Amino acid sequence: IQSAAEKLNLKIKKPKSLNDKSEYEYFKSINSYIVIVVAYGQIIPKNYLHLPEKGFINIHASLLPKWRGAAPIQRSIMNQDKETGISFMQIEEGLDTGPYFKQIKVNINQEINAGNLSNNLANLGAKNILDCLEMIECNKANFIIQDSGKASYATKIKKIESQIIWKDTAENILAKINGLNPSPGAWFEYQSLRYKILKAKTSNLSGEPGKILNKDFTVACKEKSISITEIQKEGKTKLSIKDFLVGTNITVGDILS
Repeated sequence: IQSAAEKLNLKIKKPKSLNDKSEYEYFKSINSYIVIVVAYGQIIPKNYLHLPEKGFINIHASLLPKWRGAAPIQRSIMNQDKETGISFMQIEEGLDTGPYFKQIKVNINQEINAGNLSNNLANLGAKNILDCLEMIECNKANFIIQDSGKASYATKIKKIESQIIWKDTAENILAKINGLNPSPGAWFEYQSLRYKILKAKTSNLSGEPGKILNKDFTVACKEKSISITEIQKEGKTKLSIKDFLVGTNITVGDILS
């Protein structure tokens, strides 16, 4: 956005905090008509919210009221939801509690990770925001109050969550791998080194959780197993499992932690 704005000779400001008095006075002085917020990362202070004539419009990456908060894309995949989407909503004081006026649904399957889902939702937001602005300008936006009783919260991903627990089911582990790809990445340890699993699929093979079951790097889980297809050793580049197996000392029968 900044690069595009610079090419168009538009003024850019990058305030470290909106709680600074000078930033507030500047924002007040521009007499804004409407403000669009996307993945801003800061809470908009209360005294800003009523300054624009049409308020603040946020593009949120979930079907509100489900997955309010910081990590809706990751949480929807990790929760094995069948669908998610974007909500065009008006910002209020609460965390993603404002009314929405347009939602677009997107299906989720076991081939989707957080990176490509994020790109998909971003493209949908970009393609639809002009129509949404026209709806607001023509007073055709029908704002729907969220049912807070159905709300769920997508809390920020904690580092401890990214470790793979082989005593979990194959479906849950695959959802974690997909939900945390590309960042921070789901990982396991072997001989004190970390390995991120970037891509995998479920398998019907079974065995002791964490045990490598065959030469294709299928790892047993609590229920079923996962076959790893793309992996990254700590400090190295990501590799297909075929290339990784050429130079690794991990073998069939080893137990991963």
